[in-house]
Amino acid sequence: MKLPLFLTLLVTFALAVSFTQNSKASDFPKGSPAFLTSYEDALKAGKQEGKPIIAIFSASWCPPCQTNKRNVYPSAEAKPFHDKFVWAYLDADDDSNVPAIKKFEVSGIPHIQFLNAKGTSIGSLVGGTSAKDFSETLADVLKTAKVSE
Repeated sequence: MKLPLFLTLLVTFALAVSFTQNSKASDFPKGSPAFLTSYEDALKAGKQEGKPIIAIFSASWCPPCQTNKRNVYPSAEAKPFHDKFVWAYLDADDDSNVPAIKKFEVSGIPHIQFLNAKGTSIGSLVGGTSAKDFSETLADVLKTAKVSE
């Protein structure tokens, strides 16, 4: 039996809330990159430091977001990339992030937007990922960022 879309979304949301710890989207595990929590601050830092930007749209109630936050961003595979990017962790429930959400047409989270140092979009990734796959993506993004500058 197939459930109507509304009911499917409602059940998914209820499960997400029940399985998620009561944590803020901005609580970061030990070993995480130095996350900024403002899109504008990330753009400024990217331009000043000449580094590409990783803008991660997330929420505390999103299980794949929290899995990425706990297991992917602080992972041994991602660590070599921590200082090669400006990292921004943007709470999708924070009204100050609505302009960036609209700009990048974020319709599902986690949504990871990659930008060159000038702030131009060079790709995105939507959904959960493994540390290995994410590190491979970051290596590709670095190559693309250098070409697009």
